[in-house]
Amino acid sequence: MSDIEGVYEDLEADVSLEEFREAVEAKVEQMGGLADEETAAMLVAHEIGESEVGGIADIEPGMEEAKFVAKVLSIGDVRTFERDGEDEDGRVVNVEVADETGSVRAAFWDEHAEAATEELEEDQVLRIKGRPKEGFSGVEVSVDDVEPDPDTEIDVQVSDTHTVEALSLGLSNVNLVGLVLDTDSVRTFDRDDGSEGKVSNLVLGDETGRIRVTLWDEQADLATEFDPGETVEVIDGYVKERDGNLELHVGNRGAVEEVDEEVEYVPESTPIEDLEIEQTVDIAGVVRSADPKRTFDRDDGSEGQVRNIRVQDATGDIRVALWGDKADIDVGPGDEVALGDVEIQDGWQDDLEASAGWQSTITVLESDSGNAGGESAADDPSNENAGLSAFAGDDGPSEADSGGSPASSDESDDVGGADAGVEADEPTDGEELEFTGVVVQAGDPVVLDDGESTMSVATDADVGLGEEVTARGIVRDGRLEANDVF
Repeated sequence: MSDIEGVYEDLEADVSLEEFREAVEAKVEQMGGLADEETAAMLVAHEIGESEVGGIADIEPGMEEAKFVAKVLSIGDVRTFERDGEDEDGRVVNVEVADETGSVRAAFWDEHAEAATEELEEDQVLRIKGRPKEGFSGVEVSVDDVEPDPDTEIDVQVSDTHTVEALSLGLSNVNLVGLVLDTDSVRTFDRDDGSEGKVSNLVLGDETGRIRVTLWDEQADLATEFDPGETVEVIDGYVKERDGNLELHVGNRGAVEEVDEEVEYVPESTPIEDLEIEQTVDIAGVVRSADPKRTFDRDDGSEGQVRNIRVQDATGDIRVALWGDKADIDVGPGDEVALGDVEIQDGWQDDLEASAGWQSTITVLESDSGNAGGESAADDPSNENAGLSAFAGDDGPSEADSGGSPASSDESDDVGGADAGVEADEPTDGEELEFTGVVVQAGDPVVLDDGESTMSVATDADVGLGEEVTARGIVRDGRLEANDVF
């Protein structure tokens, strides 16, 4: 057995002995006689081992070369371009390929591009060798060599429309139909070349999950055209990763269109009693109380806003701070809501609180607070616990409380302290308390009513009947001696 054959037998790679011999001879010639056949064989074996990947998920832009087997999902059109200093135009075809670990865009250039359009078919399995690089929509492979591999089976379903669950990093040419769960305002930014870009976000859900959709430049304004509850289709999106989560991006080649389809989204939520500090979780429940929106000045001089609601499920309740644009969402007592990606933080008096920032999703599943032209559930004395049964069980809601919330991790330095809440149980002397309610007596004392209980408040503040205010202070002899009224 020759030295070359000995090294080849130890090589765990899908390459023929003939190909290996040719590579060894080329390596000996390349090194100008500085390496004998055995040394050259070991170098080639190392290079082959480095380029063979276990699957598409292992392909990284820094690799000099990658060899892998994948199934053709889709074949693009031939695009031509001018090369500097050359009379002949270049050609390229993008082919989407996948295996069980993921998908990647393979760029076929010039003669390979022509062969791709004439000979390749969807569902065909290819053995590909190419150079990975960071492309516009993630990792791409510039193909150097390719050949059919009809003997290998790859279990990948070729489909025109994806589900959220089926998305994987690097996937492109994605069509996805989903329910709009949340929308975002359009933001502008300056690029390095001096041009101005635009970006916005949608959150879509289907029966398998939800995903954030990032819209760039010409597509960014689409976020203002859709409302939660509408069904849309993302066309020609591509999947990227941000902070460990997959996102679906839509550039100038893609689109988002409203479609007449029924899509069911069923959120998976964590029971409130199981929440722990520093988690980012999904919760769902019924809104027990909702405070007015408040504005505040940030350290940089800009103005922020926050609104606090209390959400209850069958296991407990928690105060949720809605920050920024989330504070404008029309949600009130009796509404069934799903809150995605909220941060659990340490709240007032060691209670846990949830913070819903820009990354969070607020979806009203069923509304009792905004019945147009009719009574709300809260106005119907025969339906005192309407809207709560789905989450609170037979016992109905616990006693209501209201009030503010400490700032989120993004804005805690701007608000200047935590607001607090109080349950409707009888307060004890010396207790620090915050009470939010409607002014039903504007004299001395001021009397506030939160809908389930009243509170006498000693204060010099000028308040008017029917005004909703929050008083914070110390309870003495059953009366709240207010230090702050706002």
